[in-house]
Amino acid sequence: MQLLYSLDRDSSLSLKDVLKSYNENIDHSYELFLFSIYVLIRISECSLSDMKKRKSKHLPSEYDKSFTDKLYNNALVKDLVENKPLQKKFENLAFESKVNLDYMEKIYLEFSKTDDYKAFISGESTNEKVQETLLTLFRYCRQNEYFNETLEDSYYNWVDDKSLVVGSVKKFLKLLPSENQNAFKNFLPEDETVKEYGLNLLKTCIKKKQETMDMIIPVLENWDHDRLAVVDTILLQMAICELTDFPTIPGRVTLNEYVELAKNYSTAKSKEFINGILDKLMKDLTDKGLMSKVGRGLEA
Repeated sequence: MQLLYSLDRDSSLSLKDVLKSYNENIDHSYELFLFSIYVLIRISECSLSDMKKRKSKHLPSEYDKSFTDKLYNNALVKDLVENKPLQKKFENLAFESKVNLDYMEKIYLEFSKTDDYKAFISGESTNEKVQETLLTLFRYCRQNEYFNETLEDSYYNWVDDKSLVVGSVKKFLKLLPSENQNAFKNFLPEDETVKEYGLNLLKTCIKKKQETMDMIIPVLENWDHDRLAVVDTILLQMAICELTDFPTIPGRVTLNEYVELAKNYSTAKSKEFINGILDKLMKDLTDKGLMSKVGRGLEA
């Protein structure tokens, strides 16, 4: 959607430019996944200095006396720190230069005050408990301004790709510790998603731009297509291409997805507009035999 918008707004862009940007965006999504893991390691590493400070107090509390650096010194984080292929990847992507250590310290100190962290320090140190706490830390980070700023400063696509990255990080953490040092590579975007769907959809939308507009204009009724929001026009064009050229995707799924995109990226009234126009388009395409879906139940 964003690339099609850029292409519409900038006449100097070529198909080659757009396809290059598409591939770069895919790479950035995977880097975000890796960077999130790197940031979690650096935050947990702050427990080392925390323990040192607590142990050096003249009048330590009972909690200070029992405090350990087990948020960092545990089998799961150790698995990440000693993973040479993963650490090499971190190095190649220059993650160290993208992290503000003061921010890492601030995130850790805020998290260390939570009841969840205190219960972890006082409780047993099984791998299950460590995993649960790392997931809790990651959930806490996603609500933290310093964490979000860190990711946004290095990757502009963090806001758009957040749900995708979050799901991947959670799955990866649940695999730890792992004997497979290349497990992180399993989270590379699949060709089915990147090429068979995403790349094909992009190319199809560009190729059929005028054809899709010829389908949209007749169902607009009282709407002047020249006054449509650019994003709304692009979403409708994308939806038509998905309805007509991707037979394994149910029509109702397409409708719901593009209504949601309109809600998140377009005007306040776009959600209802896209829903109404797509509903008419689906009926029109079905009547003309242009929306052929493969498999039981895929028509709806």
